Amino acid sequence: MADPRIAHIELDDATIIWRNADIEQERRIAIFDLIEDNTFKPVRSFEAGHEGPYHLRLSVADGRLALDIADETGSHLESLILGLARFRRPIREYFAICDSYYQAIRKASAQEIETIDMARRGVHNQAAELLVERLEGKVDTDFDTARRLFTLICVLHIRG
Repeated sequence: MADPRIAHIELDDATIIWRNADIEQERRIAIFDLIEDNTFKPVRSFEAGHEGPYHLRLSVADGRLALDIADETGSHLESLILGLARFRRPIREYFAICDSYYQAIRKASAQEIETIDMARRGVHNQAAELLVERLEGKVDTDFDTARRLFTLICVLHIRG
């Protein structure tokens, strides 16, 4: 029976140089939400008879995102490599807005926090749409899954 979803996800910890408590919380929430509800169907693997669920490992090297996809037993199925050049700006904007958001939580009014959060969601949504576009023909996924994956991509880009 087909079950095209991510059942397990891990990030290449060697890629992550530094993260604070706020970022660690974002990572935990994104992974929890992703595992709870996602749509992830790697086209080649699915057509070859591997119908899920999948294990996914994310890493970044040389400006590229590597998605290593395995079956439920951990046997490697395929690796997808995506250039991240088109994500540089959304990642920078997301970090800047998140920084403002975390500062605002500590000292700003509810109205200011809401305004910053709306901007943060807007950048996040645009990046998720871009990710869906970049995965087209490689992985069938939905918007919510792409949003959570973008959060994890950002975590992999933290440099301190």
